[in-house]
Amino acid sequence: MGIASINPATGETLQVFEPLSAAALDQKLARAFATFQSYRKTSFAQRAEWLSDAARILQDSKQEYGRIMTLEMGKTLKSAIAEAEKCALACRYYAENGERHLADESIATNASRSFVRYQPIGPVLAVMPWNFPFWQVFRFAAPALMAGNVGLLKHSSNVPQCALAIEDILRRAGFPDGAFQSLLIGAAQTASVIADDRVAAATLTGSELAGRSVAAQCGDRIKKTVLELGGSDPFIVMPSADLDDAISTAVKARTINNGQSCIAAKRFIVAGAVYDEFERRFVETMRALKVGDPMDPATDVGPLATSAIRDELHAQVERAVASGARLLLGGRMIAGPGYFYEPTVLAGVPRDSNVFHEELFGPVAMLFRVKDAAEAIDWANDSPFGLGSSVWTRDAAEQSRFIDEIEAGAVFANGMVASDPRLPFGGVKRSGYGRELGVFGIREFVNIKTVWCR
Repeated sequence: MGIASINPATGETLQVFEPLSAAALDQKLARAFATFQSYRKTSFAQRAEWLSDAARILQDSKQEYGRIMTLEMGKTLKSAIAEAEKCALACRYYAENGERHLADESIATNASRSFVRYQPIGPVLAVMPWNFPFWQVFRFAAPALMAGNVGLLKHSSNVPQCALAIEDILRRAGFPDGAFQSLLIGAAQTASVIADDRVAAATLTGSELAGRSVAAQCGDRIKKTVLELGGSDPFIVMPSADLDDAISTAVKARTINNGQSCIAAKRFIVAGAVYDEFERRFVETMRALKVGDPMDPATDVGPLATSAIRDELHAQVERAVASGARLLLGGRMIAGPGYFYEPTVLAGVPRDSNVFHEELFGPVAMLFRVKDAAEAIDWANDSPFGLGSSVWTRDAAEQSRFIDEIEAGAVFANGMVASDPRLPFGGVKRSGYGRELGVFGIREFVNIKTVWCR
């Protein structure tokens, strides 16, 4: 079907879009390149004003934008509204801090004056996923636009209305025509955009396979990339943890966005002294979750985004059980319309099984019993991924050890992993490279120019 909005709660096709023709795509690339020549000369103050207006539009119309997200990819309406609010927060953050992050930095040398200047590089292609269809885009767009770059969005093909809505927000906020454009194209057309000399760089959030493809294409053209890929985040619970807080957060961390988040906790590694109580209460809390219509305020878990995602998740659960894992809860697709899956808990997935090393993208948790902190770290690091991690201990020495030894782009102690406009976000190993957000994010797509004057 190509580019289509399909309601994952019902399976109903809402709207179908024709992909851009080659000629129409070329016109958009030409517009982006031409716009950059003038846009890069606009002042930080002007860009900040436009970003602030975008934040206001997002905040004022958060119900409308939340409904679009929910209809296209199935997240609960309350979480979709919160996503629109978070996008507004990112816009305000860069409006208030972008100029400071990119100010000239003086460095003392034998020159009479030497400093670093940060300058925009041109049109940047963003290949974005469906799971946070507004947030993933704005966390790229806000710093990129504040830095003086222009944006080209190739969004996931199941959220075209989100893509068009984001372009409309930025246009209404005052950004020049061509400063940010959504490209309704398929994956096959993305390669031609990357290859185009008018496109300076690319950023991708998505699967490892997609990341490899975009990185290879950009590498062939010597173009900068930032990749934010998958994750299988460990959630470690030690004997000194506040179990009430840890368990309630664990369930939230596993089922956020219907379990479809790269930084969702996926592997729960629990010390033997508290494992039995953790397992019992975790399963009870997961069982009590309400699965259903994502528009219903009482719903905790909505549908998965597509039937293919649900099928793949179910196959992983079946392979885990076949390899020796214990199924403590769920493990079934829910009959009827839509792509619903039962909240599921697996225990003791064998470490030598394929599923142990895979990312489970849905409301499925894996529980593991370990003897101590050393074994917890060993199990946590036994993953091809290294995005986020959450550790629960009130022992300061244990906290310090986890912070030093866990192989991940983030360690959250006694809290749930979450992205924050003020902090860098990204991973190591096969979770990607580069950083979004904070001062590091706005400096990814700039020319870090050395200036030396006698």
